[in-house]
Amino acid sequence: MQTSNIEIEGLSIAIREAGPAEAPAFLLLHGWPQSSYAFEGVIGRLAAEYRVVAPDLPCIGGSQGMPEAGDKRTLARLMRGVAEACGLRHLLAAGHDVGGQIVFALLRDHPEILSGAAIMDVAVPGVAPWEEVIRNPRIWHFAFHAVPALPETLVSGHQSTYFDFFFNVLSKDRTSIPAQAREIYARAYSRPESLQAGFDWYRAFPEDAKANAARPATPTAIPVLYLRGSAESGDIGDYVEGLRAAGLSNVEGDIIADSGHFVPDENPEALASRLARFHREIGAASANPTWRRARPAPPSGCCIRG
Repeated sequence: MQTSNIEIEGLSIAIREAGPAEAPAFLLLHGWPQSSYAFEGVIGRLAAEYRVVAPDLPCIGGSQGMPEAGDKRTLARLMRGVAEACGLRHLLAAGHDVGGQIVFALLRDHPEILSGAAIMDVAVPGVAPWEEVIRNPRIWHFAFHAVPALPETLVSGHQSTYFDFFFNVLSKDRTSIPAQAREIYARAYSRPESLQAGFDWYRAFPEDAKANAARPATPTAIPVLYLRGSAESGDIGDYVEGLRAAGLSNVEGDIIADSGHFVPDENPEALASRLARFHREIGAASANPTWRRARPAPPSGCCIRG
């Protein structure tokens, strides 16, 4: 695996990448409060057969520069830029948490680049059961993170303690997210602008919900896999049906065993196996013949080595 940086719309995006340059590809998008390191155990398991690219979302971790907004359509456009700059072919975009919300925006706005998509452990704003989720008092942090400036003031300098609360409460077994990973995630949000970028994802939820609630004229037939950890609360059927009602006509759901909310950390082996099976099932080599690379894939990785 190698780490690199690319420039997308004036932002420096840090990525982890591995696998054969011409192979069918995965774009793996992390959520809050994590970085691309969340997929460390997944990338190696996929790289023998697939090209795998996992970026730090804008302004997080090794990525530099504040995006113009935190709404998921803006972030999806930037992630499309990553896919094109890296020359990803027969692409399956898989997103966890906020990353899954970005994948939904990719399906809506940029379906031509996708052969398939996976959305993991997240409710999508404006898509059922969103209203039920945001009424749940256990999801108090959605509202707190959306308050202007206050979360940055209170969390700055205390990222490790604050993030540990979520890792401990939302994982099936808190020991599945080791101290090294927790330290990496805390550092990924150690800059003031990184904290703001992460909280801006929550501040954009009303805008996201409005965009997502507008149903497309034609349903999207791209294969979509919705995944949820076995110890995650909520009925997976509600999420799958919500996505279908939102215009994704080809959705299936599945459970990842021995996991709570943080599936890529908690059970990377099972996640990698399920994603690889899904990529094979959708017949990536011919599933989306309209996809064309924006430019040839560079022979030694898509980026300037960092």
